[in-house]
Amino acid sequence: MFQNLCCVPSVFYFFDRDKNLYNYYSNLYLNLQSKFKYFRNKITCMRIKKKFQDAESKKKLSKNITKYSEKLNKVKDEIKRFILGQEDVIDNVLTCFVADGHALLEGVPGIAKTYLIKTLSDTISNATFQRIQFTPDLLPSDIIGLVIYNPKKGFYTQKGPVFSNFILADEINRAPPKVQSAMLECMQERIVTIGKQTFELPKPFLVLATENPLEQMGTYPLPEAQIDRFLFKIYVDYPPKEDEIKIIDNNMDTNRYKKNVVQKILTPKDIINIQSIARKIYISDEIKKYIVDIVFSTREKKGLKYSKYIEWGASPRASIALATASKAYALMNNRTFVIPDDIKRVAYPVLRHRIILNYEGKALNITTDKIIKEITEKIPVP
Repeated sequence: MFQNLCCVPSVFYFFDRDKNLYNYYSNLYLNLQSKFKYFRNKITCMRIKKKFQDAESKKKLSKNITKYSEKLNKVKDEIKRFILGQEDVIDNVLTCFVADGHALLEGVPGIAKTYLIKTLSDTISNATFQRIQFTPDLLPSDIIGLVIYNPKKGFYTQKGPVFSNFILADEINRAPPKVQSAMLECMQERIVTIGKQTFELPKPFLVLATENPLEQMGTYPLPEAQIDRFLFKIYVDYPPKEDEIKIIDNNMDTNRYKKNVVQKILTPKDIINIQSIARKIYISDEIKKYIVDIVFSTREKKGLKYSKYIEWGASPRASIALATASKAYALMNNRTFVIPDDIKRVAYPVLRHRIILNYEGKALNITTDKIIKEITEKIPVP
């Protein structure tokens, strides 16, 4: 810059008269040039460092996913020792657990729904389990707790059974709506207000609610807006014939509960870490578009054989649930990214309770699983 300026005679004459001024601006230019090089090198180093850190973080993420997916497979194998013939149900419950959601189980009595969640809780050290039997005379205070007065102690708070890591809400549709609402508020907000005090629920916190499809007398069906808060709806069917024979053999001994000791595999801190890592699983824009296409197809009701039986399609919460659950399923399968098969795998438990059938569909006994199957087969896979 200064060389160009000095080529002009007037400027050259000006600097020639004042050598100090010329030296001052020359030094200033050299200082600025050196500082520019310094900051340019620093920015380059920062970029290289960021790329290195990103590579290191990805490597660390992959290592953690491998570590925890192996532990989750051990948990699955441990549960299968006691729960026979329900592999898909176990997978769905674990996926829901990793995704930090809650599940609604529907099945006939006597197919080990309670035993399943009890066994799952036993695989985690220092985890607490509570079974709440919902009945028509149940009150919200029976679940969340209440403030009690004692002449010696004064007023004090007695916490309810909801302050546990694993909750089995047995036959939730038998309790009145106010009790259902209290339970669902705990599930959604993860906090409980008793009197004037607010308490956080323990972490991890998983609710498995059951419904009995055989009896509808004396029940209070969950409204669609409340069912939507469950991440999964899982159908629990009868076990295969071969597994039922093994079930008979395993339950002939009266001391089976003493002999069958469940191995502790995870800790509550491991569960919190797993749920945190699951959120970091990569999901591409193409997969996101695939999720939205599936959810939108339940609303548009075009080009589908069973679309005329849909009264209401799935809400945006379904899109969030599909993304969250697919990440959890990818982690369980030791992957750092989501693939279309993950979406197809979790689409059934995520969408089956979020698609509302009209009267004609119910009269013809059309199931939401048929609609989901048609959607996943027709939507183009990225």
